[in-house]
Formats: sequence, C-alpha cells, structure tokens
Amino acid sequence: MMEIITAEQLMEYLGDYMLDAKPKEISEIQRLNYEQNMSDAMAVLHKLQTGLDVNVKFTGVRVFEYTPECIVFDLLDIPLYHGWLVDPQIADVVKAVGNCSYNQLVEKIISCKQSDNSELVSEGFVAEQFLNNTATQLTYHGLCELTSTVQEGELCVFFRNNHFSTMTKYKGQLYLLVTDQGFLTEEKVVWESLHNVDGDGNFCDSEFHLRPPSDPETVYRGQQDQIDQDYLMALSLQQEQQSQEINWEQIPEGISDLELAKKLQEEEDRRASQYYQEQEQAGAAAAVASPQAQGQPAQASPSSGRQSGNNERKRKEPREKDKEKEKEKSSCVIL
Repeated sequence: MMEIITAEQLMEYLGDYMLDAKPKEISEIQRLNYEQNMSDAMAVLHKLQTGLDVNVKFTGVRVFEYTPECIVFDLLDIPLYHGWLVDPQIADVVKAVGNCSYNQLVEKIISCKQSDNSELVSEGFVAEQFLNNTATQLTYHGLCELTSTVQEGELCVFFRNNHFSTMTKYKGQLYLLVTDQGFLTEEKVVWESLHNVDGDGNFCDSEFHLRPPSDPETVYRGQQDQIDQDYLMALSLQQEQQSQEINWEQIPEGISDLELAKKLQEEEDRRASQYYQEQEQAGAAAAVASPQAQGQPAQASPSSGRQSGNNERKRKEPREKDKEKEKEKSSCVIL
C-alpha cells in the first residue's frame, strides 16, 4: 500500500527538520549566523516544488557558486555534487575557464568575442568549445572525481542537465535513483548505474542486481514525455526570471511605502497566476501525449545553471484558489 504525501506536507516536514536540527551549544556569533542561514533557506524552500537555482564551477565536484539555494543542502546535511569538470591536463582549457562559474564563463566568452585582442578572442573560442563539447554536463574527469569522492553507501544529490538526482555508491560503482515516469510500472527497476558520460547505464533492482525493463518501448516513450515536461518547466522558469525585474524608472517619485507595497503585491500575484496557468496547460498537454502517465511521482526539475546565477526570484503565496489547484497537481508518491 502506498502512502500519499503532498508537496506542501513535504515542505512542512523539511522545515520542521531544519528547525529541530538547530545546534544547541554554539556561540552567539554562530547562533546569529545560523539564524540568518535558516531565514535564507526558508525563503527559498518553496522552490523545491519547481526548481532551485544552482550555478556550477568547473574546478571541483562539490564546488558551486554560493547562493541561498545551496544553504538548503547545508542545513539538511545533504552533499551536493556535479561532474562538469575541466580536465587539468588540458592546459589551454584550464586557462580559458579558470575559476569561473557557468554564468561567469558565458559572460567571459561574450566579452572575448568582442575584444580586439587576438589572444582573448582565442581564449573565448576555447572556452566556448569546452561548453559545446561537454553539453551533457558530465566529463570523464568529472566522473572519475565523483567515483573517488563519493563515499561508499553515501546518499547524496547529483546535479546534471537541469535535474537533481538521488545518488549513492555501492561496491565502488555510482548509481542514480530511477524517477522517470516511464518506469512507473517497472517495480523492480530502482537504480541506474552512472559509469559513462553518455547516460546509457544499467538498470538494477533495490539490491543492485541487474534488472532490465520489461518493456523498453514504454520506458522510452515515458522518458520522452519526461523530457518534454522538463523543457516546459525550464521554459516557464526562464520566462519568470526574465520578467522578474521591476522597471523602477516607471515608478512615480514620491510614492508612499504602502502604495509601493501594493504595486509589488499585485505584480507578484500576476506572476503566480500566470505560472500556475502555464503549469496547468503543460500538465494537460502531457496528459494528452501520455495518458498512462497520470499519477506518476513528482520529480524535481531544477532550473538550469545556465539560467541561474545571482538573481534570486521571490514569489508571494498564491491566492487560495490557485493554491488549491497547485496542491492537487503537485502531490508526490513515496513508495
């Protein structure tokens, strides 16, 4: 028998856990720092239902640009990894990428292309080639570093291709928890090995014994449907981020704090309503394409590191009507 838990309940459980995990005997400075981190984490906790912004750096499997979203993992004591690394033996790529995050590297490439300095132009070209050649967001050097860094039996989170996946290590081999909707009826398929950058791993059961899918065609269709839904989600998040900036020049001078607050609230309500409408349309389109996919477990689909960065999106609580619609659609299933 399956226990059903809504996304709203899950957020409450996570919030309660972080509050209970507060250190007891710490200094005043540590307490203030922890409370600030807790406040930042609570402000972005609702994004777990749609996607967190993370921005990788290419120098280490646990190196990300520091953002409030990363604080959530710290407070929950959950290791966060990625495998998009530069091979240190390729000197020209190391020089071109440097210590840049993804967003910084994209800005550097644009700047180099516009430069009159031939050396900078060449450096920008090398950096761009690196991004193009590693579009799967996993390199063999990164895979080797992951294998050596992740501890045996450790449960952690792996970020790749706009997804957060549960990852573990069993007998020296990395495995990702299978969550694609195409495997909804494959009760024996639990893990997929991560042993190359192409993504064609071996499927295993809960005991890590090989267990190929009973109907590969059904699995393939389900994976394609998942890709389509992920694209719609990423597009929606991108549109939200692009429209989040307020044009302060259009705000009249001398406006009171109350009037400004009302304008900001109206704008947040409009964005929330637009977002839920887009999600409803995306869900309807997915249902038409794959009727058998109804009732699948919810999967985190974080926004891409390409679109994320220093900008933080903030959204007020939706109106009750919209909240009820979202509650019905965002339930997840824990087996």
